[in-house]
Amino acid sequence: MAAGSAMALCTALAAPAAAADGTTTTKPTIVLVHGAFADASSWNGVVERLERRGYTVIAPANPLRGLYSDSTYIASLLDSIKGPIVLAGHSYGGALISSAADSNPRVKSLVYISALMLDVGESGMSLGAKFPSELDTATKSVPYRAGGGISGTDLYLKPDKLHQVFAADLPESTTRVMAVTQRPAATTAFSEKAKVAAWKHIPSWFLVAKQDKTINPDQERFEAKRAGSHTVEINSSHVAMIAHPEAVTDLVLQAATAAGSARPALAASGSTHDARAETALTGIAAASVIAGAGAVLLGRRLRRPAP
Repeated sequence: MAAGSAMALCTALAAPAAAADGTTTTKPTIVLVHGAFADASSWNGVVERLERRGYTVIAPANPLRGLYSDSTYIASLLDSIKGPIVLAGHSYGGALISSAADSNPRVKSLVYISALMLDVGESGMSLGAKFPSELDTATKSVPYRAGGGISGTDLYLKPDKLHQVFAADLPESTTRVMAVTQRPAATTAFSEKAKVAAWKHIPSWFLVAKQDKTINPDQERFEAKRAGSHTVEINSSHVAMIAHPEAVTDLVLQAATAAGSARPALAASGSTHDARAETALTGIAAASVIAGAGAVLLGRRLRRPAP
């Protein structure tokens, strides 16, 4: 892609949609951040579905070098985007969006897909220690060297463990290729402690993967409840966006349509819904947006009363 075309992609505004009062509102740009052991192509099924619905989508390459440097990189990408943003993260990508969005008022919603959702002072390692998973025995360490005398340790998924722990609901022929092409994460991605937590002041949506063996589903539930996230649970492995792209797209669309109206108040506690109900809600919201009143309707229906 030419440099000019790449810049145009990063700065493009999504097509305007009609609001209830006859004015126009801008669809948010949706940024999808992948996690460890993967690359941006893991979002392909979601990207295709969102683009068919008229959204501008960016799925950047996550450097996977450390929480601080990676979140700074993602934040710099967000600075290049005009208009509202919906920021989604899978796995370790969730930790990044919580940091990258903190000082950006244009990020209207956060979406976590079987993700790390760290509080200030937490790391992926410290939170994972409270909720053990099979990931502990599925990785191998490989020392690396970089320019300028920099060295460190990369973590890879063991090829014979990737299918079972990472993507059990995908064909083994697919996971064999994933094992060969995986991108490792430096240990600093999981050892560095979060300095901010954007989910404390930005509305969030969370997908819990009930068959996840990389991040304990109980950890995902804990994170979502703590943040007051609008939550859906589905029967999925860790890579829900690959195995169940429609369900993931539905959740992102809920965040995107809510972001087009007044920002909803954070819920007092997490709420869990059946995936079919979430899908139905998305369909209703989409139809209402076309009619010109969906943003307000969805914002009201997603709010949950305090207990």
